Amino acid sequence: MTRYDAVEAGSYRVAREISLEGLSSWRDAVAPYLTPGRVVLDLGAGTGLFVRAFGSWFPDVPVIAVEPSADMRAASGLPMLAGDACAVPLEAGAVDVVWMSTVIHHVRDLPAAGAELRRVLRPGGVVVLRSLFRERHEGIGLFRFFPEAVRALSGFPSVEEVAEGLGFAVQRLEPVPQVTATSLADKASTVRQEADTLLRSLSAEEFAAGRERLLAAAAVESGPVVDHLDLLVLTTTGG
Repeated sequence: MTRYDAVEAGSYRVAREISLEGLSSWRDAVAPYLTPGRVVLDLGAGTGLFVRAFGSWFPDVPVIAVEPSADMRAASGLPMLAGDACAVPLEAGAVDVVWMSTVIHHVRDLPAAGAELRRVLRPGGVVVLRSLFRERHEGIGLFRFFPEAVRALSGFPSVEEVAEGLGFAVQRLEPVPQVTATSLADKASTVRQEADTLLRSLSAEEFAAGRERLLAAAAVESGPVVDHLDLLVLTTTGG
């Protein structure tokens, strides 16, 4: 999985974190899986956005956060364990739900990760992903201003590649809306090239040109910025 340094971790908190209000559709989408008595693993927890969200939305559901980057763990200010998708520091059958938010495109050995997820999941457990997939990017407004970033999607897996690679079956797939920013002006003020996998694929000139397009649009457009990421729920094959 990708490691982030201290500068990137700090930028991630500024540029990528969304308010609980903006994420409210995700609360409704994952509620069937985060029920009292179930234990959740937030794998690749980053700076703790969903650790905090789940703690607010589902206070009776324990969440264990695992993150490979020491700088991300430090930036979160939350208790987190060191580990990644191929080396989860938990005993077998420790959790009921594995949550992975914008993480799966960083996992380079899907079969190894799949074996590890099956190890830590209890019978009947699920893997719940919030992600962008290569063939399903129409709901991301970023490409309007940074069209060259589309080429970075070549490094993102498809839904089929994720399911087959991990060795799980698709139970649910649907786009979920989120208010990424209160306005384009707000978005422009927080956009950071180093904090986004797609934007890191751009040259300095491409990023500057895209930011100018974003600022120009922000000067004449109002209203919230709504993007869509996919909810993908996976179950053990035959489970």
